[in-house]
Amino acid sequence: MRRAFALALVLLAAGPAWAGAGGRLLATGGATQVEGSAGGGIVPWAVLAGYGTREQQGGTAFYTRVDTGDYALDAWGAAWTFRNRLELSVARQRFDLGELQRRLALPWDALEQDVFGAKLRLGGDLVYTRMPQLSLGLQHKRLRDGTLPLALGARDDAGTDIYLAASKLFLDGPGGRQWLASGTLRSTRANQMGLLGHGGDRDGGRALVFEGSLAVVLDPSWVVGVEYRQKPDNLGFASEDDWKDAFVAWFPNKHVAVVAAWADLGGIATLDGQRGGYLSVQVGF
Repeated sequence: MRRAFALALVLLAAGPAWAGAGGRLLATGGATQVEGSAGGGIVPWAVLAGYGTREQQGGTAFYTRVDTGDYALDAWGAAWTFRNRLELSVARQRFDLGELQRRLALPWDALEQDVFGAKLRLGGDLVYTRMPQLSLGLQHKRLRDGTLPLALGARDDAGTDIYLAASKLFLDGPGGRQWLASGTLRSTRANQMGLLGHGGDRDGGRALVFEGSLAVVLDPSWVVGVEYRQKPDNLGFASEDDWKDAFVAWFPNKHVAVVAAWADLGGIATLDGQRGGYLSVQVGF
């Protein structure tokens, strides 16, 4: 399946020449969030993938690895933006059960899910308007095998998150530097992003959660910041903690972005203190 995804990325990258790098400023397309949408590492922003203006199209492909020692997550996929108005994305996630599989002798060594995303820019601009850029997005998530999450108390093996994001780049912020602030409200039933299904024995309904990012632009190519993601807590067998990270992003040009982070994911499926490195590489076209 990874070969199929790699082939899809190659074909997408070989698309029409008019896609180009786009006319927006360096780094204003963000990186790729772990669910496939443009944004930070764990939080989607209101920006759309790529650097295309309203007369252009373009997109990105990405690969991300998160490793806490007990668990590991690999994610890869692609996004395409039409005229800086609509972003469509697809991602595959593989969650290696690692230490949990060894302790419980589970017949599964990993959980996999597909994430299909869409994001519509409602108005505003990250840079050129006083109003923040506002975008409405959705992420439909479906486990490839939901047997384990359903046995642990999840109600469904598929579900859809809906979110509203607002992002703004302040050109003359504190210290005379550029600062980016982004806030997202998400309606969700997902357990651990959907990797443990949706809804649970503790709570089966939707929760409205907050996600935020704050970053400073050190120079046009380097950005450092922090992120926070509030999580629902639906499953009785294990509590779900909010996520946090501190990241550094490098944008050498409009075709490449590299993000490294230290992530604190709290407790996951009875194993507490899940902290570790995050590395993501994005290619734009």
